[in-house]
Formats: sequence, C-alpha cells, structure tokens
Amino acid sequence: MDLSTTYLGLKLSSPLVVGASPFADHTDSARELQDLGASALVMRSIFEEQIYLDAAYRTGHERTKASEATDPAAGAYFPSLSEYQLTPQQYLRQIAYLKSSLSIPVIASLNGCRPGGWIDYASRCADEGADAIELNLYHIATDPDASASEVEGEMLETVRLLKASVRIPVAVKLSVFHTSLVHFSRQLEKCGADGIVVFNRFYQLELNSEDLSADPQLRVSDSTELLLRVRWISILAARLRCSLAVTGGVHSADDVIKATLAGAHAVQLVSVLLQQGPRFLATVLDGVQRWMRGHGYESLDQFRGVLNFDRCPDAAAFERGHYQRLLQTWRT
Repeated sequence: MDLSTTYLGLKLSSPLVVGASPFADHTDSARELQDLGASALVMRSIFEEQIYLDAAYRTGHERTKASEATDPAAGAYFPSLSEYQLTPQQYLRQIAYLKSSLSIPVIASLNGCRPGGWIDYASRCADEGADAIELNLYHIATDPDASASEVEGEMLETVRLLKASVRIPVAVKLSVFHTSLVHFSRQLEKCGADGIVVFNRFYQLELNSEDLSADPQLRVSDSTELLLRVRWISILAARLRCSLAVTGGVHSADDVIKATLAGAHAVQLVSVLLQQGPRFLATVLDGVQRWMRGHGYESLDQFRGVLNFDRCPDAAAFERGHYQRLLQTWRT
C-alpha cells in the first residue's frame, strides 16, 4: 500500500508531517518521531522581531526596537531575548544537527509579514541544510488607515523577496482572515509560493474582569477545527496548482482521510502528539491504511481531491445554498 505523497516537490513517505512545535528542539525527540512514521519535520518559528532584537543586542542596543517597522515604545510588548527558546544562532545550528541526524526533510519556519532585512535569514537556513521554508504570515490588521490591499501587498512583497533569496521550496502559512482567500492564494502562487498551509491558529487573549488585564491563553486544537480547514482546502485544491497542507485540528486517521479527500498533499500534527505522545503517529498511520484497504484504494493519489470543488459547477451557489438549507432545518 502506497502512502507516499509529494509536498513542496519533496517526496514524503506519508502525508503525516510534524508541524512547527518544540518537537524539533532536540534531535532525540525528532529522531523518535521519524522512526514512528513522521515523513517531515517543521521547526518552531523564528520571528522577524526576534532577529532584529538579536541584531540590536549584538550592537549594544537591546530593546531599542522590536522590528524595523515597529515604534520603539512597542518593544516592551515583545519577549526578551532570554524568553525565546532558541537564539537565531542556535536555530541555525539546530538545523544542521537535525539534518545530520534525520533522513526525512527538515523545514525551517520563519514568522513575519513585512519586507525587511530579516528575510535574509531564509538563505542562512537554506545554507545550513533546510529542505524548505515555511513562512508564517501571522498578522492581525489593527491600523484603521491600512487597507486590505495594502496589508496583503506587504505580505506578497515579503513572499516575493523571500522566494528570490533561496532556491529551496517555500510554503506560506495563512490565516483565514482574508476578504478573498482564493484570489490572495493565487497571488501568492504567482509570487513563487510552492505551497499553501491552512490555517494559522490565532491564540486569543482572555480578558480578566477582576484585575482588568488581558492574558494570552494557549489552548491545543481539537478535531472541530478541521471543518474550516477541509472546507477551504476543497476550494483551493480546485483553483491552485501548488502543494496544499492542513494544520490545526488533525487528531485522527479520519481527519487525515478527510483532508486528503478535500485535496491536501500533507497534514501537520502537533496538538495530538503533545497530548497522546509521539507513538500516536503509528496509530494514525495504521488507521489510514485500514480505511484504504476497506475502500479498495492502493495509494493516496487515488482518492486525493475526489471531494474538492472542481466537481462543483458553481461554488458560490453551492456555499450559499447549503448555508440557507442548514439554517432552515432549525425548528422551535
């Protein structure tokens, strides 16, 4: 039975990729995941602000600015250098360590959304042996004077510059909060993006009514989050030529199968491995194989995308019609 897939031009033994997480911080845990069936590993993100802060520290101006595009007064909102798990230099060394210890692809993760000198770090990751770059475009637009086209324009320029700086594949990790996600994804593809990853999880602030504070809350995902991802993968798969990956909400073999039916080339697992442990990878792989045997499939390619929107003559009407039909099922 053939579980192999091609993602970002990389031949993977299965669609199960370990997403950006602490699992890549240590070679022993990374090697265990590889032995249990992980087909690729995404490192935790290194941030544009972190890169600038490290450079400022090295020149004797620590905390004078968090980024080239941020008011110096905002620097207090960002972690200090000591709070980041890996320094930029340690990050590069970890890429080299992972590459020397693993046979599966290692994907470096950069988190930023504006053009700037931090983009040069992508080439340094490539020089250390990274097989691909995952660019996480995490951004919440709060400036009332910045239009949607301006916000997305900066993102597109960031992708264009980063892609021009490396020869390895680049995947772009998106949030769902775009006015026209399909159009924006096509623009990313035109800028050279080799893949799209859906979706970035937005960690929300919890408002404390007692001490009037806002505290960040880190909650792991569950399978209910998969619904949104599968819906958009099914739409994008019918409109794009690049690789597609699902991240967020993949917790079972059934989740992997649904993502593949929608058109995903790979899925990323993090939360379920943090909860169940690395050995759960083998359980997921076994479940996918059992489903394939039961449905007469010999390879993933045979059923990938069979439920995408390519078979829908009017996707907008399909979405609008199902929305109305669903609401009409409520009775009192």
